Amino acid sequence: MEQKEAKNEENLVKKTCRELGITQKELAEYFGVTPKAVSNWATQKHKLPTNFYFLIDLIKTQRKYNSLMNAINNH
Repeated sequence: MEQKEAKNEENLVKKTCRELGITQKELAEYFGVTPKAVSNWATQKHKLPTNFYFLIDLIKTQRKYNSLMNAINNH
């Protein structure tokens, strides 16, 4: 079960970067952690901290909001 959980974490880090069009280094800047920490989460060397799931959702929501506001302002 723990292996499956780690696989999901790896996918979440990489999926988040892909969806947002950012690098792992940029994701580290959003989180206020080192790029090495994000790399360790992506390669399953360390477990993704629970509170970072919330931060990922927050970043995605912020991006959607900014995109929506830009679309509204451009019309």
